[in-house]
Formats: sequence, C-alpha cells, structure tokens
Amino acid sequence: MKNILFLSFIKYKTINVHDFYADILRNYVKDGHHVYVVTPVESKYGIETSVLKETGCDILQVKIGGYFNVNSVRKGITLIEIEHQVISAIKKYWSSVKFDMVLYATPPISFAKVIQYIKKRDNAISYLMLKDIFPQNAVDLGMMSRTGIKSVLYKYFRKQEKQLYCYSDRIGCMSQANVDYVIKHNPEITSSKLEICPNCIEPQDMSISPEERNELRRKYNIPLDKVVFVYGGNLGKPQGIPFIIECLKKQKKNSDAYFLIVGGGTEFEKLQEIIADVLNVQKEEIKPETMKLMSKLPKDDYDRMVAACDVGLIFLDHRFTIPNFPSRLLSYMQAKLPVLAATDPNTDIGEVIFQGGFGWWCESNDTEAFSELVKKALEADLNEMKTNETKYLMENYTANMIYKNINKSIGWK
Repeated sequence: MKNILFLSFIKYKTINVHDFYADILRNYVKDGHHVYVVTPVESKYGIETSVLKETGCDILQVKIGGYFNVNSVRKGITLIEIEHQVISAIKKYWSSVKFDMVLYATPPISFAKVIQYIKKRDNAISYLMLKDIFPQNAVDLGMMSRTGIKSVLYKYFRKQEKQLYCYSDRIGCMSQANVDYVIKHNPEITSSKLEICPNCIEPQDMSISPEERNELRRKYNIPLDKVVFVYGGNLGKPQGIPFIIECLKKQKKNSDAYFLIVGGGTEFEKLQEIIADVLNVQKEEIKPETMKLMSKLPKDDYDRMVAACDVGLIFLDHRFTIPNFPSRLLSYMQAKLPVLAATDPNTDIGEVIFQGGFGWWCESNDTEAFSELVKKALEADLNEMKTNETKYLMENYTANMIYKNINKSIGWK
C-alpha cells in the first residue's frame, strides 16, 4: 500500500464527487492505496483546521485567509501565508505518516515549500499536474506586469513557479503546446521530466430522452425547434468578454440558432448590462428569440440542461501567449455536444477538436469566422460528430487511463 498526498485548492469534503482530481484519486483508493488530501478552507466559512475521514481517504481542511472573490492584494497575501499554514497542519495531524508520492496541480503555485518539506522528510516522489501557467497568464490579461510596480508580484510568483518546477520529479502538461512552452521559457528544466497529462474524466452517461430534452427546454424557456449553442462556466477576463459580446451581436437576427450563456464571475454583470443595452431591454429581461443569459446553476441542473443543448461553446481571450486547455471541453464531450471553440492561436485545443472530428475552431479576434462556423454547425451532421466525440473521449481522456499513465511515469505498476 502506498500513501499519496494530494495538495489542492479545491474545497473537498469527500473524494466521492466527479471532477478531474477526485476521479484520479478514487483509482488509488480502489487499488488499495491510502489518499491524504490537503484542502484549504477560507476563514469566512468558520471552519477550523481539522481532519475528515472516509474509506481510504483522509481530508485535512486547513483554515486560510480570503482567496476567492477578493482583491489581488488580499489573494496575494493568502498565497504567501498558505505554505506555512499547510506545513504546520501536516506536522500536527500527519507527523507519523510517510508519504510515497505528493501529487499537486496548478493553480496555485504556492505549494513549493510544502513539496520540498515532504520530499526531504519522506523521500517522496513529486508529480505536478500543470493546469495553468502562472504568473504569465496574469501578465497576458494585464493583471500583472514584468515592469513597474506590478512587477513586484510577478517576480515573486515567477520565482515560486520556477521553484515548483525544480522540486517536481515529473511535470504533466495538458498538451504538447504546453510542454513546448514550458521548455522554451524554462531552459533550466530537464525536458525529460515533462510529459503530456491532460484533463480527464470518469465518463458518466449524460444522455437524456427526447421527452426529457423538451421538458428541460420548456422549463428554462429555450426554443424546441432551434439549434442551441451553450456556453457554461466562468465569465471573467480569461474568456474575452468583448469578443463574446461582438459574436452575440452578429447572431441577434439568426432565426435558426439560439445562444444560451450560463455562468458567473467577475464579468457577469458587465456582460448582462451590455447585452441588455444591445437588445434594448432591461437586464432582468434578457430573453429574446435568439439568446439568453442565466446566472450559475447547481451542478446537477446545469449538467442536465447542457445535455438538452446541441453545440458547446468555448471562449478564450486572444491576448493569451500561454497555451490553455479549458476543462469544459470534457464536460461537453461527456454530454455528446459537438464543440465550437474560439481561442488564442497558442492554444492547441483546435487540433484536438479537428483530430477527433467533433467540432470547429477559430481565433477569438475574428467575429466573421465565428459567424461562418455557426453556419457550418447549423448545416452539419451533429449525430456523426457525437459518435466521433465519444470515441475520442474514451480513447484519450478517461481518469483510469491518466491514473495508469502517472503511475507508469513514476515507476509504479
């Protein structure tokens, strides 16, 4: 039996939930190993540092300061403090546990000292699942700078990023473009420690009957006779809200398509106000014949509603110089929704979509190209794409497959 330490910024109370990391961790428990999860909990929830236990897994909830929905200064302070808080909690609650592997993901990049401590204490193998390249993504969006006052935070976190790479025995990147980027911008890293470790999922049957589809569309006042394009997820700076708005403007009179935007985030209010202004309605009444904007739904409701749509939308800001791999791609694939993605040219998600034969891609600064792809989607055989999509998902992105690849990479059977 191996002891696996997983460092996360996701608020876990159990690993019996369906997300990328929990799906992998359950494979370790299934094979007789024991999983230890560190999950920071913001002080606003009133939970003191403590341990939750379930079969095959202990979860250490570590009380921290504010992180989500706070200003950048407060978030920065929390990230600086967190390493000491986590190390202290591990010493207090798991001093007698010898960890064989420490598994962790970015964001955030603030666990370098924790990893160094565990590696030195237990001679543990370290595996980084690189999901975001920070702080460069913040520079791309104008939130940090390499020069001036804003460079202070950038330089601090860039140093932490390099330390994280240094302490990692293996670095799993989401795509080849990510591997190439890390090698190019961090020449001190031995390229042999990098490999592809994409997002993954434990596939669930999300299919619904035609009757359920119609019932859900009626429930949310979505047309029964139109091809519904859905975007679900965060609505913030990374999504490139101005481009989304321009795309929706061009589709205002498209009588064959319906655009459903579901989510929350820092830019939701802005998007709501601008769309209302474009349509000349009150923002509480954004329910025209061609589009609808909804706030975030509970996960089960959202999953069912997505299954009642036809095409999944992905947007990323064109300013990104780093390759991204949006997690919602797998959500759409699981729901058997062909995908229309508009991203920066450095993100190679378009190659995945083309290889799998289940969608379309354009750059996220070309509204005309987006409109042309909408036309193609309206004319396409979506059922054939759904078949291609399911096959590609099962061949490339299952949690069990990634679990086995990680173990093989570190020399475990």
